[in-house]
Amino acid sequence: MPGFNYGDYQDEVYTPYRRVLVTGATGLLGRAVYKEFKNNDWDALGCGYNRARPCFLKCNLLDDDAVRGVIQGFQPHVIVHCAAERRPDVVEHHTEEAMNLNVHACSTLAKESDGIFLIYISTDYVFDGRNPPYGENDAPNPLNLYGKSKLEGEREILRHCPGAAVLRVPILFGEVEKVEESAVTVLWDRVQEGAESCTIDHSQQRFPTYTNDVARVCRNMAERALQDPSLRGIFHYSAKEQMTKYEMACAIADAFNLPCSHLIPMTEQPAGAGAQRPQNAQLECSRLELLGLSAEPTPFKTAIRDSLWPFQHDKRWRQTVFH
Repeated sequence: MPGFNYGDYQDEVYTPYRRVLVTGATGLLGRAVYKEFKNNDWDALGCGYNRARPCFLKCNLLDDDAVRGVIQGFQPHVIVHCAAERRPDVVEHHTEEAMNLNVHACSTLAKESDGIFLIYISTDYVFDGRNPPYGENDAPNPLNLYGKSKLEGEREILRHCPGAAVLRVPILFGEVEKVEESAVTVLWDRVQEGAESCTIDHSQQRFPTYTNDVARVCRNMAERALQDPSLRGIFHYSAKEQMTKYEMACAIADAFNLPCSHLIPMTEQPAGAGAQRPQNAQLECSRLELLGLSAEPTPFKTAIRDSLWPFQHDKRWRQTVFH
């Protein structure tokens, strides 16, 4: 790839022998995955597109030749495919672009991953949420186009790369660059409003999961796969704390010693609320646990404090947003 020399290392600099390519490394989960591998003796290459920055490689995953060039140039042992359009309402309104990224890019990566352990990040939204909890072998039935696109992505991955792993996860949050990056941290805005009452959904059950924990699971799987190539198929990982968005907002307020009396629980979905979401798509995660590959979930309040702490103390940010 012009302008990016994979072999540009000085002789005296130690280079880990294990190489991992992380797609979507500029995103919420991708940043955590890249950091987890980088900090644990892996040679990590992250790629992004619109938000690519100096430490990441800009690569259009819809360009088959570009993807092939990156893989052949870097020769990773592992690929963690985090890149996706993950906002259900955006998928509904920009379906063609979303399907290209969520399905076509999967097909391209899988075809180029011969001899590479490929981890594809999928979602609990492949299930309809009517009969939880859901095991890895339960039949998917997505309610919205986002879930359908991720399910098609799973099928493309496993069709073209039978040795790959699909890791389904629920709603994620972590160290955000802006609160809108996560459907969990965006609740910070409503918690901070204080004096003005606002309604928040209190019907759909969620299992908010910390990106650092998902990243650890990805590394656990990658390191096991290098020793045991039989590791493949579908896996589930999820935090265990069940919450509605209203309960998340109240927990955020409590974590920062803020009032929550202005938050009003809403038990029915209003008309025109966007893409349909599953009522409760709880994931059953025993397969990872039995293999010793899971990670103990970080308590929600601990993780949300770590995720939002910079915004709590950035007065300039608070003035920009709230005044």
